[in-house]
Amino acid sequence: MSRRTDKVNELLRREIGTTIQRDFEFPGTIVTVIEVEVTDDLKEGKVWVGVVGKMAPSQVLEKLNSRHGLIQSAVARRVVLRNTPRLTFRLDDSAQRGVDLVNLLEDIDKNLPKAPPADSENDGE
Repeated sequence: MSRRTDKVNELLRREIGTTIQRDFEFPGTIVTVIEVEVTDDLKEGKVWVGVVGKMAPSQVLEKLNSRHGLIQSAVARRVVLRNTPRLTFRLDDSAQRGVDLVNLLEDIDKNLPKAPPADSENDGE
């Protein structure tokens, strides 16, 4: 990928994230734009989002993909490009996997028996 494409990806990631936070509501759910990948001709863009919370990721993706034109228009007003890419939203489940891993570690910590304290009197011998 070219340096220019990397810059466009990062700029779009920030603007799409801002637009989603400002214009959409996902009750009890956090939606984060993880990454944007545009083609070299800037005609297509894949937007990878992380979803953590009450709403099913499929519901969030359906809502975003059905209103992608609104998001594209908002981004086009703020970012001047030769072409505004047609956005498609996809799930990046790494955020949910991270939350699941932390919960699993906390559960293990609660349920494992604790080791007895070290005998401090015998340590000096």
